[in-house]
Amino acid sequence: MTENPTQSPSDPGPGSRRPGGRTARTRAAVRDAVLTGLAEHGYPGLTVEFVAERSGVHKTTLYRRWGGLEGLVADALDLAGEDGWTPPDTGTLTGDLRALAREVCDSFADPAAAAAPTAFVAAAFQSERAADALRAFYAERFGRCEAVVERAVVRGEAPPGTDAGAVVRAVSAPLFLRLFVTREPVDAELADQAAAAALAAVHAGVFTGARR
Repeated sequence: MTENPTQSPSDPGPGSRRPGGRTARTRAAVRDAVLTGLAEHGYPGLTVEFVAERSGVHKTTLYRRWGGLEGLVADALDLAGEDGWTPPDTGTLTGDLRALAREVCDSFADPAAAAAPTAFVAAAFQSERAADALRAFYAERFGRCEAVVERAVVRGEAPPGTDAGAVVRAVSAPLFLRLFVTREPVDAELADQAAAAALAAVHAGVFTGARR
């Protein structure tokens, strides 16, 4: 449950879903530059100049199309949500929740790979636009995960009316607390613990009728 272009004035702006072409290549190059900058320098050290040099897109084009640093970060998050990731389907709710939790841990196990997503979280505390983009990214990601709980309800593993969104958030919440608040390490044992706690709450009916 995770998440890593020059243009004429008539080209689509950020968020365009037009596949292929120069615009898509340019947008991808800019996103890669933003991710590299976040990983190497963090949000405070990221600059439009760095993105321009790294991507090969002129600074004037970056300002015209993205409006500045906040727009660049927001669009990078938007692109990150366009991947083909799907939640696990192990055949049981226990297995699916454990797989989701372990995927969170695996995503942040490598400090180099975790640098950019960690910087996105930091950016959300300094930029309202980045915060909006981060919320939208995780809302979409958690939305995909809801299928895990919906399948469990059909199989009789979860009570009818279980709030799927609340369940998948409960799985990742203790892991994100350690990763981003207390800055503690996470591992497979903690992932399994988080999944087991969420599963116990599901069976107790904690998430039935829960507000989204």
